[in-house]
Amino acid sequence: MKRSEKKDFVSELKEELKNSSSIIVSEYSGLTVKEIEDLRKEMRQNGAKFKVTKNRLTKLAIADTQFKDISDLFQGPTAVSYSSDPVAPAKVSVTFEKKFDKFKIIGGSYNGEKIDKNKINFLAELPSLDELRGKLIGLISAPAQKIASITKEPAGQIARILSAKSSNSQESN
Repeated sequence: MKRSEKKDFVSELKEELKNSSSIIVSEYSGLTVKEIEDLRKEMRQNGAKFKVTKNRLTKLAIADTQFKDISDLFQGPTAVSYSSDPVAPAKVSVTFEKKFDKFKIIGGSYNGEKIDKNKINFLAELPSLDELRGKLIGLISAPAQKIASITKEPAGQIARILSAKSSNSQESN
C-alpha cells in the first residue's frame, strides 16, 4: 500500500467508525477466503461491515473516535466489524464464532465503552434495530386495526341481519 492509499484508508475508516455505535475486534487467522467472504456477506445483510485491517492503520483511524480505548486489542491478525446498529456486528460475530473455531472474538466497544466477550454475547442476544422497529410498528398499528374492525363491525352486523331477514322473507313467500 502506498502512503497516499494508507492515508485514504485511515480517513475512510475513521469516518465510518464515527458513524458507528459498536465495533467488534476479532482474530481471523486460519479462515479461508470463502469463509471470510461469507462473513462479509452476512455482515452486509445485517447492516454491518467487516474489514481485515493493518493494526497500525486501525489504531490511527480510531485515535480520534469514541473507540480509542480499544487500541490495545489490535495485536496479531485482527479484523473489525462495525455498524450504526449496536447489535448487528455482535450478533453476526457470535454466530460466526460458533460455526468456525478459527474465528475468535477478542473484544470491542459499545458507545465508547470497552466491552469484553460477555457483554458482546449479551449484545448478540438483543433484538436488532430492524426487529425493534418492526415490533414498535406492530404495537402502534395494532390499536388502529382494532379501532377499524370495531367501527366496521356494526355495519357488518346490520348487513348480516338484513341478509338473513331478506332470506327468511323470500322463503316464506
